[in-house]
Amino acid sequence: MHREDPRRRTPRTDVVLADPLLAEPRARLGDAIVKQAVSRALERCRAGELAPEDVPAAAHAALPAYAASLRRVVNATGVVVHTNLGRAPLSPAAVEALTVAAGATDVELDLATGRRGRRGRSAMAALAAAVPDAGGVHVVNNGAAALALVTCALAAGRSGRRDVVIARGELVEIGDGFRIPELLESVGARLREVGTTNRVRLADYEAAVDDDVAFVLKVHPSNFLVSGFTSSVGVRELATLPVPVVVDIGSGLLAPHPQLPDEPSASAALRDGADLVTASGDKLLGGPQCGLLLGTADLVESLRRHPFARALRVDKLTLAALEATLTGPVPPVAAALAADPAALRARAEAIAAAIGEVPGGVAEAVDSTAAVGGGGAPGVELPSAAVALPAPLAEALRLDERLPVVGRVERGRLLLDLVAVDPADDAHLVEAVRRCAARCADRCADRPAG
Repeated sequence: MHREDPRRRTPRTDVVLADPLLAEPRARLGDAIVKQAVSRALERCRAGELAPEDVPAAAHAALPAYAASLRRVVNATGVVVHTNLGRAPLSPAAVEALTVAAGATDVELDLATGRRGRRGRSAMAALAAAVPDAGGVHVVNNGAAALALVTCALAAGRSGRRDVVIARGELVEIGDGFRIPELLESVGARLREVGTTNRVRLADYEAAVDDDVAFVLKVHPSNFLVSGFTSSVGVRELATLPVPVVVDIGSGLLAPHPQLPDEPSASAALRDGADLVTASGDKLLGGPQCGLLLGTADLVESLRRHPFARALRVDKLTLAALEATLTGPVPPVAAALAADPAALRARAEAIAAAIGEVPGGVAEAVDSTAAVGGGGAPGVELPSAAVALPAPLAEALRLDERLPVVGRVERGRLLLDLVAVDPADDAHLVEAVRRCAARCADRCADRPAG
């Protein structure tokens, strides 16, 4: 008598989906994601890899933690504002604000009168308070959008004034092939380049300004340094020209920072006479992705009312996170910039001691040098500390299923730099290294000798 092939008992998809074990995930993740996991488990069952009764449990085990594919990672690269890791991590206050804003909110409703209110009024008030030198403030969806709006409003919408004067040394490319001159030209401006790659004088600007010029643009070369035989013109000198001066500071530093003496700030640029300053919100400010516009009240209001501004409008989540960043506790970026190297070293020593031996060596606390990142403060070195491990662990930690850890390989060692790691994640870091080290040890043990 032949036994029945257990694969013939493979359950139907609807039967597995109805299993009580999958009820909570279906409510939390949705049917589409759960059904994909069930389909994969059923394929394994048909291939004889799973018993029919184990299909629901296998599908449950394969489900992601969240409906979105983005995963939280530990930034142990030593780059504080890491573009590939989402730039500035938000503060707990900003994260909480996002949760509140995710539901119905009074983003454009005056609860006192029951009538329509000014959109994002509280966030704008917080930004104005943070930069008192600005007569007006506005926010769009990113730094490039801020510059595009200014150019569109001033150099594309004013009859006979389409030209933008900019120094040749400030025709910069930032990330992913994005170039400032191409952005300006894409919204209708004509560029007038002045000076040379390494030197520009006020006389060059003066000779270029005429009735066709809409504004002078000064761009901070925030991701590179030019040294040697160089000269540039400051905002205070440019402010003597008979046209508006727009300054793109890039990294979003609102006020001068003692550790970043060469990084321009919005406050300083406005005090020096800039009519308008543009910047990003998700870099040194430590907030969500957005573009900041700060300047004279009439100019900012004209930008806010421009038709193109509607296409660049930020949503309620950005407004909530920005306000909480400005009014709440110190955000993680600011905390990292102010980190005490001795405290970082003590953390590294504690983590290394907790990890101990790993395949190919032993965890060791070492001094390190971190960077600001995010196209800000090039050349600035931040004293830091790291946990040094054998380089082969880099991939295993990056691919860890529970909590990926991204470090940097330097001189044949993996360094887990702590400058941007939340102290609350130190224990998770230890667990991740132990977990990955154990897997690496198992793989090595399974390899045949010789």
